[in-house]
Amino acid sequence: MPSISVVDYGVGNLRSVKRGLEKSGASVRITHDSNELEKSDAIVFPGVGAFAPAIKNLAALSEAVRQWVKDGKPILGICLGLQLLFTRSNEGGSINGLDLIQGEVVKLPSKVKTPQIGWNTIDIVQPSPLLDGVENGSYVYFVHSYIPQPVDPQVTVACTDYGVRFPSIVAKRNLLATQFHPEKSGQVGSIMLKNFTKSLKG
Repeated sequence: MPSISVVDYGVGNLRSVKRGLEKSGASVRITHDSNELEKSDAIVFPGVGAFAPAIKNLAALSEAVRQWVKDGKPILGICLGLQLLFTRSNEGGSINGLDLIQGEVVKLPSKVKTPQIGWNTIDIVQPSPLLDGVENGSYVYFVHSYIPQPVDPQVTVACTDYGVRFPSIVAKRNLLATQFHPEKSGQVGSIMLKNFTKSLKG
């Protein structure tokens, strides 16, 4: 059974992420301890919260995170967890992120209601093991006001339209991240989490 650590950096929704991953067949712990994270097969950056306090709470782990990326340890970012992987965020000013994926996180356009809360579709633009068994146009659940703008379009796996077209799944080597919440996305989200867990067994 693969071991997954959900990083506790002071955001919400940790328990539902933990339950979703446990249902996918993983042994899951919530922790901020670098030794526990080091022993895990994969790490998850969860997210319901604000960028600034999350990145501040993650600062003590930033060098370890970069080493895990170099070592090829799988990392899954969810919602805010996706945004933290980018170079910087415009939420509350210009705040540096982990810079593991080059690009900025910007606010959704003013012409749409923010935050976007609810179901929307994904347009799959390139294959990914995360999406095995997931149909193009599937509905997933979003809660967010900010979106990623990667420098390299090749990191985009799927897009979503909400006032603007934005990447809703990104991937770069061992980094994988969703702007939506797979743990709240019903059967489609369950398939994605199972695919992620299955990839660890391999």
